Amino acid sequence: MIKHIYCILFVFLITTGCKHQHNHEHDHDHESGECQHDHEHEDAEEEEINDENAIHFSKAQSEKIEFATEVVTKQPFGQVIKTTAQVVSAAIDETIIPAKSSGIVTFPNNQIAEGKSVNPGQSLFSISGSGINDNVNIKYAEARSNYEIAKSTYERNVDLAKDKIVAEKELLRSKNEYENAQTVYDNFRKNFSSQGQNVASPSKGFIKQLLVANGQYVEAGQALLVISKNEKLTLKGEVQQKYAPLLSNIVSANIHLVERNLTYSLEDLNGKMLSFGRSVNPDSYLIPVNFEIDNKAGFIPGGFVELFIKIQTQTSSISVPNAALTEEQGSYFVFVQIAPELYDKREVKTGGTDGLRTEILQGLKENETIVSKGANILKLSVATGALDPHAGHAH
Repeated sequence: MIKHIYCILFVFLITTGCKHQHNHEHDHDHESGECQHDHEHEDAEEEEINDENAIHFSKAQSEKIEFATEVVTKQPFGQVIKTTAQVVSAAIDETIIPAKSSGIVTFPNNQIAEGKSVNPGQSLFSISGSGINDNVNIKYAEARSNYEIAKSTYERNVDLAKDKIVAEKELLRSKNEYENAQTVYDNFRKNFSSQGQNVASPSKGFIKQLLVANGQYVEAGQALLVISKNEKLTLKGEVQQKYAPLLSNIVSANIHLVERNLTYSLEDLNGKMLSFGRSVNPDSYLIPVNFEIDNKAGFIPGGFVELFIKIQTQTSSISVPNAALTEEQGSYFVFVQIAPELYDKREVKTGGTDGLRTEILQGLKENETIVSKGANILKLSVATGALDPHAGHAH
């Protein structure tokens, strides 16, 4: 009987233990499944970031070059008219110096030439009337004599007027003659010497044009040279007739110096649009468009620049700095940041450019981050193997 009870108890314990073990194993398998699922999810995220084509570029590397990133946003980007413009000195910046008397031009040395820098009041050369009927020395002596006579007469009349010997009318007449004679004489003293007319620069700038030669005879009033301050410049461009309806909507422009590969906005140079033509140029059948800028960037008058004329728009689109684009066999790419030190080389379809930024039609979305400076260095580094394009991939 007792043996029978022990048998029943033994069977019960074995059955319960197995059931408990089965439940424990089931629970363990369930927990393992959750853990396995989490690890798979993390591995998927890591695999997405560590794409085999991703480029690793550390912060330490980026600090060694001119490197920057930019968040992609939509901005106003309208039609752009590209043309070529000639750089000329602004009319307000130029002064034509005429001969004040007839005579022979005499250069004091061989340093008078076009392009020479000058300062206000700097003596450049002289015009001598020696041996010519219209002798400036005679006129200078005559002006001095007239001045001294007029001065003496006026001072005498002032004293006589105190005693009522000279009428007020006579005093005023002598005063007027004295002031006129003084003006003429001061002009001679300022502009002439014993050598003749002293030709001096009226302002700081440079000699843009030298219109006479050493030893040349000139007539009074003849243009001698052109001094330019070189502070303001005019950009003289021309556009095709088809753009005529758009010219009244010009909002700005960008200027590209081809020889130095530099681009400035009109705002960078404190510029403004001066005018656009209402008729075509009879020689070229194009419409003139003129801008004025400060000469802050070392523009050379007489040279040419590329002009990107921007038209007002109400639409916005994605655009990137031109420095963000790299080109390979006619296709364009940008580097998109997919992690703090990982970048994806992505092909994009480009639209128009305003010289500083280029419109992106396909390949980028808003709020993505791109390399805006240093893209070409990143491209070259990958191509030469200086950077391992698979450095971000976990093996």
